[in-house]
Amino acid sequence: MATAVNVVLPTLTVELAAPFATIQWVVLAYLLATIALVPIIGRLGDLWGKARLFLAGHAAFGLGSLLCALAPDAATLIAFRTVQGAGAAALTALGLAIVTDVYPAEHRGRALGLNAAVVSAGVVLGPSLGGLVADATSWRWIFAGGLLTSTLGAALALRVLPTYPRLRGERFDLLGAATLFAGLLALSLALTLGQVRGADDPIIRALGGLAIALAVAFIVVERRAVSPVVDLRLFRNAELTVGLVSGLITFVAISGVVFLVPFYLGGALGYAPSRIGLLMAVTPIMLVVMAPIAGALTDRFGARPITVVGMASLMLGYLVLGTLDEHTTALGYVLRFLPIGLGMGTFQTPNNTAIMGAARRGASGVAGGLLTLTRFFGQVVGTAVLGSLWATRTVAQAGAPRGSDATGLSAAAQVAGLHDVIDVIRVLIAVALVLVIADLARGRRADDRLARPARASGAVASRGPVR
Repeated sequence: MATAVNVVLPTLTVELAAPFATIQWVVLAYLLATIALVPIIGRLGDLWGKARLFLAGHAAFGLGSLLCALAPDAATLIAFRTVQGAGAAALTALGLAIVTDVYPAEHRGRALGLNAAVVSAGVVLGPSLGGLVADATSWRWIFAGGLLTSTLGAALALRVLPTYPRLRGERFDLLGAATLFAGLLALSLALTLGQVRGADDPIIRALGGLAIALAVAFIVVERRAVSPVVDLRLFRNAELTVGLVSGLITFVAISGVVFLVPFYLGGALGYAPSRIGLLMAVTPIMLVVMAPIAGALTDRFGARPITVVGMASLMLGYLVLGTLDEHTTALGYVLRFLPIGLGMGTFQTPNNTAIMGAARRGASGVAGGLLTLTRFFGQVVGTAVLGSLWATRTVAQAGAPRGSDATGLSAAAQVAGLHDVIDVIRVLIAVALVLVIADLARGRRADDRLARPARASGAVASRGPVR
């Protein structure tokens, strides 16, 4: 649904008689609702039962889809997309938690690898299916399809999901939830609106200041709460913390690249939209292929070493990406993006497995919410911050007046601006690579400490009885 809707944005500007600045909120409203709700829904799932809330997520997504299909104007469509986004928050956060709960640790990598492959397949198929449906019927049927999938999903969930008892003796932290929701919403709005208004706009500064103040308030509230929305003690687990931070970095990087590549392929290389769509499918297709393989390798060798291999592949991919220019062929593009798809597919599954496995019993919903938050928030940061950086650097590289439209400048300036963005991404990925290597070393030291007493006991036992 997320990628299928992007295909019809130009159609919506015409049929709903709304400017692009308004229509882009069809995407942003969905994204912001999901970001603000996933950690809260994760906690509610742990308290009230994941199966119950998972079914509620299907109901909200189906209802939102139907209302979007019937929306008479752009404002109504945007409002109904928030309902859809709320349903998506429940499905994505609790889906990961349920998979973690029902699969034993020795098979969890395969299960989460399959989950990642299915998500990536949706990313690949969304634009194609959305375009076919819109061409054959109307954009409204893309949203109506969400009602069908939610109905089928709810029927399957009723049939196969385990029963989750409600946790007794724990209350929902309403103040913490409200503070978290408001803080994430303020930060997301600052990032998205900042693309148009600029970072020095008073409204953007106010939103940024509000987000910081609410973040401090959230920490204070959660440290005092008896049953916090997010138990801050979770972050004492180095594996979970490294997994969330490195995962966020990878999603910032890939989201920024995915946002900018169509401008490069269309503006610098002059490719038609159909060819752009085919070329951009390279990365998610590689992710579909690699995610289950990485899951099997994780079950055999552990999450940490496979995570390092995936991050190293990403580092290689972004290093090679700096050789893109105005004369790159389609084959050259594919060869440069293969390591990135390989790296994302190899990294994502073991990282998800490590995060979900590191959560204490009864907190898989919160861990799933935090993991989903890194993905969606990474999309917002990558699109907003790296997109703005590209526009600024392209204008500077062209020597054009400040505020010029970067898409109308020379191909050489656009490519130079893209190289500047890739340089920033390389630094971020290098930081993530250092983090996962350090975590691997820390894990091996811990394993050695555990193994020493066992080896010592074995040595004593092998000597036989004392005479």
